Amino acid sequence: MNNWSGFYKKTRDERLNVIKEANILDNEHFNLLNNNKILDFETANNMVENVVGTFSLPFSVVPNFVVDKKSYLVPMVTEEPSVVAAASFAAKIIKRSGGFTTTVHNRQMIGQIALYDIPDVSSALHQIQEKKANLLELANQAYPSIVKRGGGACDLRTELLKGETDFLVVYLLVDTQEAMGANILNTMLEALKEQLELWTGGESLMAILSNYATEALVTASCEIDFRLLSRDKTEAEKIARKMVLASQFAKADPYRASTHNKGIFNGIDAVVLASGNDWRAIEAGAHTYAARSGSYQGLTSWTANWTNRKLQGQLTLPMPIATKGGSIGLNPTVAASFDLLNQPTAKELASLIVSVGLAQNFAALKALVSTGIQAGHMKLQAKSLALLAGAQEQEVPLLVSRLTAEKSFNLSLAQEILKDLRKKNQ
Repeated sequence: MNNWSGFYKKTRDERLNVIKEANILDNEHFNLLNNNKILDFETANNMVENVVGTFSLPFSVVPNFVVDKKSYLVPMVTEEPSVVAAASFAAKIIKRSGGFTTTVHNRQMIGQIALYDIPDVSSALHQIQEKKANLLELANQAYPSIVKRGGGACDLRTELLKGETDFLVVYLLVDTQEAMGANILNTMLEALKEQLELWTGGESLMAILSNYATEALVTASCEIDFRLLSRDKTEAEKIARKMVLASQFAKADPYRASTHNKGIFNGIDAVVLASGNDWRAIEAGAHTYAARSGSYQGLTSWTANWTNRKLQGQLTLPMPIATKGGSIGLNPTVAASFDLLNQPTAKELASLIVSVGLAQNFAALKALVSTGIQAGHMKLQAKSLALLAGAQEQEVPLLVSRLTAEKSFNLSLAQEILKDLRKKNQ
């Protein structure tokens, strides 16, 4: 059994040794982490334009994250101090109640072609539906490699959007397998555009993938025994009720919903970044999903089973995550992330990421409705100020202790206290 206990208290060398003993990483990727090898300039220069250097962020791991009865060592890339600690806290508690369970509802991406100035819309709609099989075949001919891998264009539907200008929108649904699928979709859509213009007599405005991936929904759920919320039975019940109310509040108030959902993405973005995926696409789709009812709402739902004394959480999100394609194979640290995760499929990775979002929300809400978040945040702020003041590793704990004992603190005070500590140690 791996010694993950007190992982956050260990030195970097001790943490790496635990990972090595767990036999999770191959030698190449272990050496990459051990030697702190990051994205080299030559690779970066070929990924995007105008490169002048590379930019580093902390690369952390959260052990014992149980999803669908499988334990993960979750890589997270984030600069925000509380994120990894919150995910670790939630993972530990939720593991004791059985971990997370997930459902992958589908795994298809959606692309759209917008047509306008169509002389006879009824005839155009009839033509498209009549020739649906031909259009799907044409799409698959445009990208035969995805068909060979078991994917490809699956369905096609239309919608007429009436407004100042009427648009006939053709939606193409594609199984992109392990890829996110932007290039696949866009290539297929371009192949259909000319034929659709010919059949409808209209003009094509654009043909493009949609990041609103409603055919790639994933649901993560968990149950937490009240006793894990607090040792005091009454306090545990109070926390459970407040978390249910906090969930309802985020559904009712968009001001709260914005911060509520930002907390969810503290965790999601960190794993998406570590896995080399497009966090902007994931956030765009998820925030649109949060407003699907016509008002922007909190994405999680928390309820309480008072008979069984369990708090129940659920989060459903579009999660078109990838394990292949794009820049995933270029960044050496991303390769190490996939090793740490034991090379998951796209569906497994999507399930894990949504579970991380639910865990992050649990930790945030529990803190908000009980002790409050400021005490923890101030300690982390004190640590940041200690580092900015120039404290060495062995000086940081003492300086943080002195700072948090003050009613308020800033960089000047941190520098003053550090100077005093060094005088006393001379």
